[in-house]
Amino acid sequence: MALRAALLKRIWYAFTSLDTEDSGKVSKSQLKVLSHNLHSVLRIPHDPAALERHFSDDDDGPVSSQGYMPYLNQFILDKVTEGTFVKEEVDELCWTLCSKKNYHPDAHRVLSNQDAMRLWCLFNFLADDRYPLTLVPEEAEYLLRKISSVMPVELTCVELEDGLSVWSFLNEVNAAAASRGVDGESISVAVEKVYREMVGNMLKEGYLWKKGNLRRNWTERWFCLKPGSLSYFTSEDCRDCKGVIEMDQNCCVEVLSDRDGKRCMFCVKTLNKTFEISAPDSRQRQEWITAIQTSLRLSAEGRVSLHEELKERRRELREERERRRALRAEETQRLLELQGEREEQLAELELLKEAQRQAQVSLRQEEQRRRSQHEELQKTLQRQLQEAQEARANLCAEVAVRDLEAEHQQRRIKELEDLHHRLQEALEQQIRARQEEETYRYTQTRYAQRHTEKNRETERLSVTLKGSSALKLKNPQTHLTHINIIKVDI
Repeated sequence: MALRAALLKRIWYAFTSLDTEDSGKVSKSQLKVLSHNLHSVLRIPHDPAALERHFSDDDDGPVSSQGYMPYLNQFILDKVTEGTFVKEEVDELCWTLCSKKNYHPDAHRVLSNQDAMRLWCLFNFLADDRYPLTLVPEEAEYLLRKISSVMPVELTCVELEDGLSVWSFLNEVNAAAASRGVDGESISVAVEKVYREMVGNMLKEGYLWKKGNLRRNWTERWFCLKPGSLSYFTSEDCRDCKGVIEMDQNCCVEVLSDRDGKRCMFCVKTLNKTFEISAPDSRQRQEWITAIQTSLRLSAEGRVSLHEELKERRRELREERERRRALRAEETQRLLELQGEREEQLAELELLKEAQRQAQVSLRQEEQRRRSQHEELQKTLQRQLQEAQEARANLCAEVAVRDLEAEHQQRRIKELEDLHHRLQEALEQQIRARQEEETYRYTQTRYAQRHTEKNRETERLSVTLKGSSALKLKNPQTHLTHINIIKVDI
């Protein structure tokens, strides 16, 4: 299934390159040439009549990608067998077709045509099986980091857009390499190494010393480790293969102690043989042991590519991040909704509080108004009470004054009565005195005048006295005045 998906990516580029008008359709003559070339590089017997029969109903026009897919699946992809063809030939065929139309680097390009093709293969390897083929920025940055790890200069781009096409990616790599002064040889070595590792499924490669099984001598070999096999060659061009160690469930790797003048030794044990190997240093020995253990694990799990597994893990991590991001977005949205509801509730609560405050203010104002009215009433009652008390005090004072006046009047009346009694007594005394005087005078007159005139005078005086008494009884004030006059005279 992985082989089918990988081939379909390359064929998709070849098909779209034949669509010069970007209409989604290709003429049958071009499809015949493409199909013939695919049959040749994939080592599949070609039947031209089958193609004619398949597209016999499409004589009126070109064929779309959907129309070509049934033929591609039935007569090409279904007949492909792993190991019967050279993948590099398929890559060269599809790259040659698509690069003529889409890849047009400027004069300052650093990548050679072969390096660009290998980057195109790496791009296809990392791209998801969604068409048109694009690369997420995380995968593009991962590929650039892998290439930069082999070079002394870090090859990174400022910003990689989402949904990056392979042609934009190649232009970005060319621009980044040119801006950092990377020469073509350095980047070619780096691209080849990453290509062999990711596309060629090379877990590790390098020179190691191997002890012979027959002659028991030590020989330096170039080892290439892949999932399920460890091959060794005379040189790093990998042309003369001296042997292959099959990695299966019966194979294991162990550390050996130094002997025979060799250091940093380890061995790979199979069911029939034990291969003793010496690494240049302990660090490389540990790296080789770890890589061999990884190869054994992949072989036991039925996997043929470590980077397929790593790509799957990264994809799962991205999907997990996307799920988490979606969950966070959903939670954020839910929190925003809850916050909105909470704000609405707070607003309602604030309105209720405001209404309560207004009610409290109204109650306080009403209470203050009632208190003011009560205080005003109390002041009024107090004032009225004070006025009543003042009136009562004034009345009491007036009564006291009147009592004093009455007492004074009583004293005055009593004094007047006393005076009246005294005057009465004085009058009576005066009267008695006058009577005595008159009596005396009368006596004297009587003695003096014995004659009749004195008698008449006495009678006239008696009449005068009687008239005076009558006048006193009729007018007491005149009498009092007369008494006072008499008193003054006295």
